[in-house]
Formats: sequence, structure tokens, C-alpha cells
Amino acid sequence: MASLPRFARTTVVTALLCAVFLTLGTPAALAHDRLKSSSPDRGAKVAALERIKLVFTTRVRFPAVALREAGGTTVDLGKPKVDGDTVTSGVPETLASGKYVIAWRVVSTDGHPIEGEIPFTVTAPATPSATAEPTPEPAPAAESTPAPESSAPGTPAPETSATTAPPTPAPGLVSATDDRESDGQGLPGWTWIALLALVVVGTGVWFRVSRRDEPGGAE
Repeated sequence: MASLPRFARTTVVTALLCAVFLTLGTPAALAHDRLKSSSPDRGAKVAALERIKLVFTTRVRFPAVALREAGGTTVDLGKPKVDGDTVTSGVPETLASGKYVIAWRVVSTDGHPIEGEIPFTVTAPATPSATAEPTPEPAPAAESTPAPESSAPGTPAPETSATTAPPTPAPGLVSATDDRESDGQGLPGWTWIALLALVVVGTGVWFRVSRRDEPGGAE
């Protein structure tokens, strides 16, 4: 009869260890990959942009990268390339000054798609506007012998003032959108059911063993 309590205690300890393992191990297994760094960085100000670079915490697949201006116009990019945990995409055209947003999407190692956006600003130097050269004033005419009747004085030629082209208005602002990486956390329903069943079974076995160990307990 002594072997039964030992077996029951072993069962209870095993059930508790399984519950702890499921509680601590499942969130780590369900965690998805995420963006580690980017070039340009989020909220950065750059004078020019020739390439977009995204680095993730682990290997990714099937990358998609898009670049939008402040007004929502999409800028044509080169086909994105993936090398392990790094995704790159070339920017073939020169970007004008203004606000931009990089939208990206990849598939993580567990097959779950993750995506996000990276806002940044281009601060390219403004091109100086051309100014009109002033028209030279005519040379003064030589004095002539006064005539009996005075002639009407000539009207002086108007001076041409230099005009400057009006400055180009700065492009409109765009609101930055936070990264929306889907990180699905939490335990699935079957895990909670298994934990509850283990606790119920362990409690019942422990109660039964305690009754048997008491003096005068049921044999």
C-alpha cells in the first residue's frame, strides 16, 4: 500500500510541472518576428535617399515595400530583395523635399505576415530661382538750341526693377502612422482547458493520498 502514495505524489508533481511549462513556454512560441532597424530611421531627416533597408529579428520571406508622398502619391521603387533577415529596395528617382512614408510587409518564419510604416522627411536644398536683370537706363540726350516754341518734355523711360519668382510653397504635412506589427500574444483556449484538468486531477489525487495517510484512514 506504500507504493500508492508515492505514485500519487509523483503524478501531482508531474502535473504541476506540465502546467508551469505550458504557462511559461507557450507565449515565447507564439511570439512573431519584428522589425529591428531601418534606414532611414523612423522620423529621420535625410538630404537624399537612394536605398531603403529593413533589418528584422530573424529571417523573413516575400517582402513588399512601397513609398508614398505626403499627398498619397506612390513613388516607383525597384523590386525589393531579401537576404536572410535584411530587405533592401532601391529608390531610382531623386526625391523632392517633403514628408514621406515607407510601407512594408513580410512573412515571418512561422508563416505569419507582419507589416508596418516608417515616416521620414527629405530636406533637399532648394534650387535658387532666377531673377530678371535690370534694363540699363538710356544715356542723357545732348542739349539742343532752344526753339521759339518749347516742345513738350520727353517722357523718361520707366526703369525695370528686378523681380524675383515667388517661392514654391512647401508640400503639405502627412500624419505619421505607428507600426502595426501583429504580434498575436496570449494562450490558446486548449491550453487553459489542459491546465484546469491537470489542477483538478492533481487536487483529487492529493486529497485521496492525504486521507490514506491519516491514522485510521480508509485502506
